[in-house]
Amino acid sequence: MRICAGGLLVRGGEVLLARRSSERPFYPGVWDVVGGHCEDGEAPSEALVREVQEEIGVTPRTFEEIAVLAEPRQAEHGEARYHVFLVTDWGGAEPRLQGSEHAELRWVSLECALALPLAHPGYGALFSAVLGQ
Repeated sequence: MRICAGGLLVRGGEVLLARRSSERPFYPGVWDVVGGHCEDGEAPSEALVREVQEEIGVTPRTFEEIAVLAEPRQAEHGEARYHVFLVTDWGGAEPRLQGSEHAELRWVSLECALALPLAHPGYGALFSAVLGQ
């Protein structure tokens, strides 16, 4: 089973989402939280910090796990658990894309987020809960 961790960064009524590169084997071209797979022996919270640093160049400082989502397409992608963390404080410069895993990074309102093609069907409810609507 794959264990993954993702950070839902929130700032001023918006969430930070990244559009996955079209070359990605899992969910290409859709919008996702920033994160990735846990390495051997790595806790989801440790993977969160590492992945956010690697992918957008900031370090989560204040975060809490808000959900563990199952893989919605197990027949196609196998079993996985996605640990989603609400990140409300981070260090470093303004988040910016690092590497080629994502094609775009954008701060979006709830309305905009819900209109995007999202990587997981459970994201809409999470975004609504986090943004208080």
